[in-house]
Amino acid sequence: MPDSDLSSHGAVAGVASYPWLLADIGGSNARFAWVPHPGALPQHVRTLAVAEYPQLLDAARAYLDGLQHAGVCGEARPRSAAFAVATVTGGERVEFTNSPWNFSPRAMSQQLGLERPLQVLNDFEALALSLPRLRESQWRSLDARKPRFDTPVAVVGPGTGLGVAGLMPLAKGWLAVPGEGGHATLAPADPFEAALVAAAWPQHAHVSAERFLSGIGLPVLYRAMAAVRGERALEEVDARWIVERALADDDALARATVMQFCAMLGGFAGSLALTFGARGGLFIGGGIVPRLGGLFERSEFRRRFEAKGRFEDYLREVPVLLVVDTLAALDGAAQALEQAAA
Repeated sequence: MPDSDLSSHGAVAGVASYPWLLADIGGSNARFAWVPHPGALPQHVRTLAVAEYPQLLDAARAYLDGLQHAGVCGEARPRSAAFAVATVTGGERVEFTNSPWNFSPRAMSQQLGLERPLQVLNDFEALALSLPRLRESQWRSLDARKPRFDTPVAVVGPGTGLGVAGLMPLAKGWLAVPGEGGHATLAPADPFEAALVAAAWPQHAHVSAERFLSGIGLPVLYRAMAAVRGERALEEVDARWIVERALADDDALARATVMQFCAMLGGFAGSLALTFGARGGLFIGGGIVPRLGGLFERSEFRRRFEAKGRFEDYLREVPVLLVVDTLAALDGAAQALEQAAA
């Protein structure tokens, strides 16, 4: 079983009973980690494919069984747990937006034998909580500026879906503000983008930002680009294929789609920074943008990020940073558990 430690610094503290089970659960993958005792970092990280397990409980048990079989611990029974989930939280039942998984937090607490109620938070809420604790090796500035955490910051992340959150400074610590901004209506910036949105309407009456700016959205954008440009789209392409073809520069439509994706993401991210007053920085998480490398840096992202009329000067001063550590949300889940226990 893969066995690695998170690279974020600082000891995990708090009064919640140990050991802790942590999870960061998206539409495609569920990442688990283990905190055996006070002062330990999240460790024994393992990523399981959502499609390979009927429900979250099956994946969690598979992870715990793996710990036990590997001799990590005798029983591998967590006493406390925090799950960061890619969906709305707060109800009696958690229904994932981009996977068939669902669960009851109360029942999950009982099924895992927890001594305290399961802590459930949005996955980008967890990522936001992790940001002040990240080392510089875990993020990369796109404009040679560092973030500030004495003022609000925001985070957006195209993965399977499109995650959004804010982080607000308090007198002591920070408050993560979760949201479902990825499902806000996508605003076109010019007639071409308006035509792209219109091309998607026959299949999607509401074209949200996630409909174009995510793993599930890239194929939708690809088909819309083909329709507006009068070109033929290949059938049954997925986000991985589009990104690979764009990076290889051997498919003009795929490359144009990725460049349009970057530009529209910039416009959306600029709106997000204005909404949260995120003068401290705009962080980009998720699994897509880090794969784009120089293609992203050469894109229209930054220009579109700032292109907000009278507020261009405001946004010009906002740092943009790429989170390169895909395990950061697990550290945020640990921090949420720590805060809840305090």
